Amino acid sequence: MKKITIAIISITILALMGMGYQQYQNRLPNQEDDEKMLRKIYDNALLHSDSYENLRYLCKRIGGRLAGSPQAAAAVEWGKQTLQRLEVDSVFLQPCMVPHWERGEKEQARIISKLIGWEEVNICALGNSIPTPEIGLTAPVVEAKTVAAIADMDVKGKIVFVNNPFDHKHMDTFDAYSGCVGDRYEGAPMAAKHGAVGFILRSLGHAIDEFPHTGNMAYEEGIPPIPSVAISTKGAEYLSKIIANDDEASFYMKLNCQSYPDKPSFNVIGEIKGSEFPDEIIMVSGHIDAWDNGEGAHDDGSGVVQSMDVLRLFKDIGYQPKRTVRCVLWMNEENGTRGAREYLKVAKETKEKCILAIESDRGGFAPRGFFIDADSAILKNRFAKLESFKKILEPYQLHIFQEGFSGVDIKFLKEIGTTCVGLVPDSQRYFDYHHTANDVFENVNKRELELGVAGMASLVYLVDQYGVVLEEGKKD
Repeated sequence: MKKITIAIISITILALMGMGYQQYQNRLPNQEDDEKMLRKIYDNALLHSDSYENLRYLCKRIGGRLAGSPQAAAAVEWGKQTLQRLEVDSVFLQPCMVPHWERGEKEQARIISKLIGWEEVNICALGNSIPTPEIGLTAPVVEAKTVAAIADMDVKGKIVFVNNPFDHKHMDTFDAYSGCVGDRYEGAPMAAKHGAVGFILRSLGHAIDEFPHTGNMAYEEGIPPIPSVAISTKGAEYLSKIIANDDEASFYMKLNCQSYPDKPSFNVIGEIKGSEFPDEIIMVSGHIDAWDNGEGAHDDGSGVVQSMDVLRLFKDIGYQPKRTVRCVLWMNEENGTRGAREYLKVAKETKEKCILAIESDRGGFAPRGFFIDADSAILKNRFAKLESFKKILEPYQLHIFQEGFSGVDIKFLKEIGTTCVGLVPDSQRYFDYHHTANDVFENVNKRELELGVAGMASLVYLVDQYGVVLEEGKKD
C-alpha cells in the first residue's frame, strides 16, 4: 500500500511539473514586463485618447469624402496636420491618381401600380452608375431572387430588381455580406446583357429601415451600361409585395450622377522610426475616403483615427519601438483601391520590408481579436507566432486569432511577403450603418473606439518585441 501511495505521489508531482513546464513554454520570455506594458497601453487609450475628438472633427467638419471630392482633399490635409502635431519622426504624402464620380442632386424613385397609384421610395445611386435621362427613367419592374436567375427571365426593356436578403443565421455578419455583395458588381451587367434598361439592388444590411446602402459597382466592356441603384430594405420589402400582386407594376428613377476624369490625391503617412531595426515596418492603417451620403464614421473614420492614435499613444507613454511603426491613411478604398495599389508599386521599387500590416476597417465597435492572412507558404509559421500572443491578450477580450480576410487595402502587401492582419470588432451592428446616411459620428461609442486603439497598439508592441516568425527550431 505504501509503495502504491508513493507511486501516486510521484506521478502527481511529475504531472504538476509537466503542467508547470507547459505553462512556462506558453509564456512569453518577458511576459511580466509585457503584461505591465499592455496595462499601460490600455490605461492610456481609455484615459487619454484623442481618437474620439479626431473622429468628431473628421465627420462633422469634413463629412463624406469620396475620392476626387473637395472633402477628400480636405481630409488629406487634416490627416497630414494631425499627424504632424504628434511630432512623430516623419509625415509625408504619397501621390496617387483616383477616380472622380459625383452623386449630384438627391435621387428620386417611385413605385407605380394599379394597386396604389404611385408611392415614393428611398434609393441611392450605386457608385460609378451612369445617370438616367434628364426626365428620369420609367419601365416595368421585375423581381429576381438571385443574379443568376436573370438569365432565365424576360427582362428586355425592363428594370430588374434583385431581392437577395441577408442570411440572418451567420454569427459573423460579414459572412452574410459576402453572400450578397457580388450582386452589387454582377447584377447590372447581367441585367443589361439580357436587355434590361435599369437595375435595382436590395440594400446590403440586416435591418428593415429606410436607409439605402450605396457601394461601388462596375460595368463590363461591350455591355451597355444601365442606371443602377440600391433601394432601402423597407422599400425592397414593399416593392416585392407590389410585384407579387401586380405583374404590370413599373418603377420610376431619376439619377443625376456623373463620372469625370481622374484626379490627383494622396495616401497620408506618418511614422516613428525604429531604434534597432528601422528598415522593418509594422503598419497600422485605415482608409480616409468614405461614401458621400453619410459621414464615414464607422467606415472608415474609426480606423483612421485609431491608427493615428497608436502613434500618439506610443509617444505619450514614452515607448521607443525597435522597428518602425508606420500609420497609413489609405485613399480610394471605396471605389478603386488606387492608393493601396500605388503604395504596393512604390514598396516593390524600394524593396520595402513591411513585416506586419494591420487594417481597421470593420467599424469602431468593441474589438474581439484579429484575422490573420499571409502568403500560404509562410502563413503557418507566422500564424503560430501571432497566436502565441493570444494568452496575454485574452484578459482584454481579444480572443479571436484565426485565418481570415485582413483588409481591402493591405491585402496587396502579401505580394511583398507582409503578414496582413485585420482588426475584428463585434460585427452585429456594422451593417446597420455601412455605406448609409446613418453612418454618422453619433453612432460610434467612445469607449469601444478607444478599445480598438489599445488592441491595435498592443499587437504592434508584441510584434515589435518578438517579430512575426517563429525562431528556427521552435515548435509551431
